[in-house]
Amino acid sequence: MKSILDYETVALIDEDDAIEIIDQTLLPGKTEMIRLHTGKEIWDAIYLLQVRGAPAIGVTAGFGIYLLMKHSEADSYEQFMEEFGEKSDYLNSSRPTAVNLSWALKRMESHVRKFYEEIASSNDGTVDAKNSAGDFSEKKSLIIAEMKAESERIKKEDVEVCRKIGEYGVELIKDGDGILTHCNAGQLATCKYGTATSPMYLAHEKGYKIKVYCDETRPLLQGARLTAYELQSAGIDTTLLCDNMSASLMKSGAINAIFVGCDRVAANGDAANKIGTSVVATVAKRYNVPFYVCAPTSTIDINTPTGDDIKIEQRKPEEVTEMWYKERMAPEGVKVYNPAFDVTDNELISGIVTEYGVLRAPYDEAIRKLFE
Repeated sequence: MKSILDYETVALIDEDDAIEIIDQTLLPGKTEMIRLHTGKEIWDAIYLLQVRGAPAIGVTAGFGIYLLMKHSEADSYEQFMEEFGEKSDYLNSSRPTAVNLSWALKRMESHVRKFYEEIASSNDGTVDAKNSAGDFSEKKSLIIAEMKAESERIKKEDVEVCRKIGEYGVELIKDGDGILTHCNAGQLATCKYGTATSPMYLAHEKGYKIKVYCDETRPLLQGARLTAYELQSAGIDTTLLCDNMSASLMKSGAINAIFVGCDRVAANGDAANKIGTSVVATVAKRYNVPFYVCAPTSTIDINTPTGDDIKIEQRKPEEVTEMWYKERMAPEGVKVYNPAFDVTDNELISGIVTEYGVLRAPYDEAIRKLFE
């Protein structure tokens, strides 16, 4: 029987000018693959959480900007880059908190500019050395081919990075440990392994008898619908709990470590993750449970000094008042506070697990050294 782990979270279907994704809003009841062709479809899929998780969003952005520029009718480099900027800004507006979205789009833009400089000045006969309007069509085809290659490299690197995070993270786990996680930083949030779940998958591969506890993660229930689903599919001992039950679980001694993902890490180590994460971290501090944030370096934003500088997305009130109910469960007209994320202060974080190792406090120094 095919498991959810056998599907690709994000795939480029180049011959159909499409990105194929699992529609995660339908899980776990229905596994449906959908194809995104237009900018609007890609934007909607990111905003509506049909594709979600910072790394998967980054991969989607790379494929997306390639597809949107694939059939560009620009007849000069300047026109091409102006069109690129407009479409990039549009995609980037879909989720403001997840830094991998802007990171991937900036990476694609930077690569295009660098590649263009190389081919525009080449003397090997591939293209004319002069930047004349007449020869841009040939340059454009080379640029678009290179955009495809770069977008595929982003996906390949995501798999490699998640595996490395797992290798460093599994060293923090012992056989028999109870592990708590919040939201979904699993394979469904990446292209393979996940970030927070990668150490769990590798521990399972080693034969460790771990027990994983998943917060349901209100209001969108990514922990219940996604994390519990994929971990159970992998054969890992999985228990689901409501968000307000984690404190009693930690107090009981059942939890030996906590692993969460994140959508952005500030330069000082503050980490933005799904709403409720900071509550888990605060309680973990009270009960001396180590709290680890799993983050690829693409999620670390050295241009954001602290968590106070991270823009937090506010979502529709209907997600709280009626989304999962047959009938509305809150009074009409009541005001709703519905931030998608909160920021966990760096002092609550035991370590930040990256593909280069585990960063420890003081995080501003550790992050600076990492990027140097």
